[in-house]
Amino acid sequence: MGELWTDTYKLKTWLQVEIAVCEAQAELGYIPAEAVETIKAKANFDPQRVLEIEAEVKHDVIAFLTNVNEYVGEAGRYIHLGMTSSDMLDTALSLQLVASLDVIMTQVEHLSQAIRYQAQQHRDTVMIGRSHGIHAEPITFGFKLAGWLAEVLRHRERLCALHQRIAVGKISGAVGTYANIDPQIEALTCQNLGLEPDAASTQVISRDRHAEFIQALALLAASIERFAVEIRNLQRTDVLEVEEYFSKGQKGSSAMPHKRNPIKSERLTGMARIIRGYAVSALENVALWHERDISHSSVERMMFPDCCTLIHFMLVEATDLIKNLLVYPENMQRNLNLYGGVVFSQRVLLKLVEKGMNREAAYAVVQGCAHTAWNQPEGDFQALIRQDAEVNALLSPAEIADCFDPQHHLKNLNTVYQRLNI
Repeated sequence: MGELWTDTYKLKTWLQVEIAVCEAQAELGYIPAEAVETIKAKANFDPQRVLEIEAEVKHDVIAFLTNVNEYVGEAGRYIHLGMTSSDMLDTALSLQLVASLDVIMTQVEHLSQAIRYQAQQHRDTVMIGRSHGIHAEPITFGFKLAGWLAEVLRHRERLCALHQRIAVGKISGAVGTYANIDPQIEALTCQNLGLEPDAASTQVISRDRHAEFIQALALLAASIERFAVEIRNLQRTDVLEVEEYFSKGQKGSSAMPHKRNPIKSERLTGMARIIRGYAVSALENVALWHERDISHSSVERMMFPDCCTLIHFMLVEATDLIKNLLVYPENMQRNLNLYGGVVFSQRVLLKLVEKGMNREAAYAVVQGCAHTAWNQPEGDFQALIRQDAEVNALLSPAEIADCFDPQHHLKNLNTVYQRLNI
C-alpha cells in the first residue's frame, strides 16, 4: 500500500494518463500517430528533477510536464493538448484510489476469513452476554464473532459499490465544458484506463465521491475499533475471557514484569480516531468555490496516503490479532456462573409466570433472590431460588434445574450461523 502513495508512483499515474490522452487524440486523428509512438518510447521523468523545476515555477503539473518534455523532445508539444491540470490530476488520483481499494478489499477478505474461522471454532463456546457492561444472558463466543463477520461482510459490499463510484476520470478542460477537447477523447482515455467518464465534471471531479471514499474507510476503521475495544474489555484481569497473543520474550511494562497488555487493540483504537478525523476534512472538501478552488488539494495530499496506509495496516493488524487470539473457555464458564447463575433470572421469571404467578409478583421474588446473591462472595442465586417457598409451590426441582441450563439460550443460534455459512 505504501508504494501506491509514493511520489514516484503518483508521477507514473500522471504519465499514464497523459499517454492515454495522446493515444485517444491520435485514434481520433487530432495528432500524428508517429508522435504518440515517440512519446510512448521516450516519455519518462525524474522525481528529483521535477522537484527542482517546481521550486522555480511553483506549479507541480507544469514542472512534471517540463521534465517529461526534456525526455521526449519535439513530440512533446502534443502532450496535454486542450487539457487542464485537474484533467490529469483527478483522473490519475482515481487510478491511485482504485489500486488502493483493491489492496484494501483483499485484506478485508483476509479479515473475514480469520473471523469466520474463529467463529467456527467457538460456535459452542458458552460465555456471558453483557449489556451496559453488566452480565445479561448466555451467548457463545462464536455468536459474538458472527456479529463481527456480518459487519465485515457489509463493509465488503460497501467497498464493492464504492469501487464503481470512485473509478471515474475527467478530460473535459478548464471548467468541464470540453471547449478545447473532444468528449470522445475523454471516453477513449477512460476506457483505456479502466475508468468511466464523470457524468458532469467541473474543473474537477466533484469531491462527494472522494468524501464517500474516506467515509467508507472511517466506517471500516470504526468497526475494527469496535472489535478491538471488545477484546480490550474481555482481556481485563478480572474478566480474562480472551487475550491477545503474547510472544516469547515480549514484555508488557518496564516496571511491572507481570503485565500482558492489549497493545494491538489499543493501537487499533487510536488509529481509528485518526481516520475518523479525516472524515470531517473530506466532507469539508466537497464545498469548493464555483467550478473549483484549490483548498481541497493540500488536504488530499495528506488525507489519502494517511487513510489508505492506515486502514490497510489496521486490517493486517486486526487479522493477525483475531487469528492468534487466545480464548479461555474455563474463565467464560466461571464468569457465567458468578453468584450462582443470576444471569438465568429471566428463565425463572418466565417459568413462574407460565405456572400462573402474576408477573409483577414473580419479578419481585426473582429480583429479591438475585439481589441477595449479587456481589456476595458466597452468593448463590440458584440455592436461594430452590429455598424460596413461593417458587417451590409452583416449580419442581427438575423444572428449577432446567431454568439454569444455558443450552436453552443457544437453541436458535443456528439461524444466525446458517445465514453466514458458519
